[in-house]
Amino acid sequence: MESWKAGCMDADELLKRYCAGERNFPEVSLHLVNLSEVCLAGINLNRANLTNAALSQSNLRQANLIEANLTAAVLWRTDFSGANMILANLKAANLIRATLRKVDLHKASLTKADLRLADLRYANLSGANLAGADLRYANFTGANLSGTNLSSANLTGANLSNTYLSHTNLAKAILYKTDLSTAHHKKGSEIMPLSHLGF
Repeated sequence: MESWKAGCMDADELLKRYCAGERNFPEVSLHLVNLSEVCLAGINLNRANLTNAALSQSNLRQANLIEANLTAAVLWRTDFSGANMILANLKAANLIRATLRKVDLHKASLTKADLRLADLRYANLSGANLAGADLRYANFTGANLSGTNLSSANLTGANLSNTYLSHTNLAKAILYKTDLSTAHHKKGSEIMPLSHLGF
């Protein structure tokens, strides 16, 4: 089936095409659209405009959201497991309790995003910007946080066990009750425990 050409689309049209088997909607404009509680697994929304969109409790597993604009989107309890979100813009997005397990967020922007209680296990956040993000009680177990900007982020109660923190910026971050017990940073070819850095 022919892919959707870039342009505006409403929720009904997108769901109709998706249910008919279409998956490719690159650069589509879905600004302010309400797509809550729907299944869009495997959809291609590369460079799509989803600013202020509502996608709460939706299934976006394995979705292609490379360079997608999700600024201020409502993504409460949304399942992004295994999605590709490289260079995605998630500034000020509501990701409370979202599932981002094994998601590729390399160089994504999550400044001031709300990720309280989010599941980020084994996610790739290398080079991502989470400055000022609310990460209270988020689970980062096994995540790659190399080169990640966590300055002024609130990591109260967050689980950073078995994460990689090489060149990670934690300036002014709140680390109250944060689990860093088995976090590591890389030193040459050797992986060193974070306690070596004085944490």
